[in-house]
Amino acid sequence: MSQSTESTTESNPFTKPGFLIAAALVVALIAAAVVIFLLPKGQGNAQPGPAPAETSSTSAASPSASAEAGKSVCGLPASKETALGTAPKSKWDLLGTMAVPTDPSTAGPGTVGKDGLRSCFAQSPTGALYATVNIWAASFNGYAKQVYLELSADSPSRDKAVQAIKEGKDVSGGTSPKVQIAGFMIHSYTPETAVVELAFETKDGGYGALSTSLLWEDGDWKMDIPPAGGGAVRQVSDLSSFIPWAGV
Repeated sequence: MSQSTESTTESNPFTKPGFLIAAALVVALIAAAVVIFLLPKGQGNAQPGPAPAETSSTSAASPSASAEAGKSVCGLPASKETALGTAPKSKWDLLGTMAVPTDPSTAGPGTVGKDGLRSCFAQSPTGALYATVNIWAASFNGYAKQVYLELSADSPSRDKAVQAIKEGKDVSGGTSPKVQIAGFMIHSYTPETAVVELAFETKDGGYGALSTSLLWEDGDWKMDIPPAGGGAVRQVSDLSSFIPWAGV
């Protein structure tokens, strides 16, 4: 990339003080992801990423989550599938600058709010994948606060995020990073939990990978926010370990 390190830092919204205060509490994962995406193509390697850190809320499915198995909050059908061997055939919409998959009658989102926030995804591997893409697209495109409040699972990390919001701290990050989905891997899936890794491509052709833990809670997939500094983020040189999948 032609930008100097100094100019890149100045233009990166995730390095601004307001965001860093909140990021230090709950969303260091996002900041780390953007740092990786800003690296020039070819500086990374294809080594496997670390296993996602297990948080207190992912160590075991809660009784309430088990009781909700198969009961989508908006009536989407559940599936007995536990894996995806190929990319789903998807229609794509734009959420801000990012293309996101949509299939309202099967995988989701079954609900699109007046503000554009998308929720209600099917209890299936495809539903978990769609939820992950839409959650990160919302986070990157001005809906970070809503993601913490509406699309995050109950946990101490979420409590810290909510407290930061109540204190008026900026958790939006400002201008969104210009990335698009390029591929995915589903590392694990049960009706109550899922771990989905997305590959992103920057506008200059570089790749980054971001792993996300989800919990089935209140009839929908919710992001399990990692502790500060947690999460599995890596730079990759190609998509050889991912199932290619893109909307643009």
